[in-house]
Amino acid sequence: MDRDWGSKPGSGGAASAQNEAIDRRERLRRLALETIDLAKDPYFMRNHLGSYECKLCLTLHNNEGNYLAHTQGKRHQTNLAKRAAREAKDAPTQPQPHKRKIALRKSVKIGRPGYRVTKQYDSETKQRSLLFQIEYPEIEDNTKPRHRFMSSFEQRVQACDKRYQYLLFHAEPYEIIAFKVPSTEIDKSTPKFFSHWDPDLKMFTLQLYFKTKPPESSKVPATSVPSANGTTAPGVPPRPLPPLQAPPPPPPPPQGAPPPPNPVGNPSARAPPPPIGASQPPPPPPPSTANGLPRPIPPPMAGTGAMASFTPGLRPPMQSFMGQQIQNQVHFPPPLPPNMGQ
Repeated sequence: MDRDWGSKPGSGGAASAQNEAIDRRERLRRLALETIDLAKDPYFMRNHLGSYECKLCLTLHNNEGNYLAHTQGKRHQTNLAKRAAREAKDAPTQPQPHKRKIALRKSVKIGRPGYRVTKQYDSETKQRSLLFQIEYPEIEDNTKPRHRFMSSFEQRVQACDKRYQYLLFHAEPYEIIAFKVPSTEIDKSTPKFFSHWDPDLKMFTLQLYFKTKPPESSKVPATSVPSANGTTAPGVPPRPLPPLQAPPPPPPPPQGAPPPPNPVGNPSARAPPPPIGASQPPPPPPPSTANGLPRPIPPPMAGTGAMASFTPGLRPPMQSFMGQQIQNQVHFPPPLPPNMGQ
């Protein structure tokens, strides 16, 4: 007999509400583990008992699925909102930078304007100038053309060349046009550098003068002069240095002075002998006796040996150390004992 309610025969019976809830949680746990990494959750912690805890809500969970179901609950979401609000209140407020929003105009360009460039030369100041005349017949209402100078290193159309710069002109809805001019300093004084927009003729006029370069010969080289403390003052010509003078010759040695003693063991440092004809010092007086009378010189003794050829009044020259003859000195023999003179 067929029944309209319950399970079919052989199907095992209908599942209860409790079994359905268990099966649903298990499926949600497997799905959450595939999409959520619990290792990156700052509030997920496993304790020493093998269960899991939520550090934010201080709750205990038996398995990972129960913790994931808790994170999707109202209690955990409310605590997350409170924690975020408290951290935002405690954090210092940083001033937000003011960003100026510029609305980019996307207008349709109609092409390049017509222009006329005139080269001029001032014979009085010897300055070269350029006169630009740009025609904007279809310029937008209540607008004026603009211009600016651009360095060669700023543009990306041509190769960089420091000898040139670019002068740009722009007005809606025309395209931007640029002129390549020499990279010379521009004289921006009022009567020479001016721009004018004629709304009736729809023409923009700009005139500029280039400054003249001073000749190289007229430039005075900046020199420096040393001051008292060793520094130099810029722009002051250097002080001429005095001419170099030869050192004076050494004074001649005095006449008749005895030569300096010769150091022992240095034959090359011997003093030269005195010149011939130099004045000789007077000989010392002969030795006297106790009563003031001069002591008589004993006669020579006859005999053999070194005294056999002795002649009174003639004394052999005495030799000094290293064979040098002692001059300008008079030597007397030592006195004889009293018993040899009688």
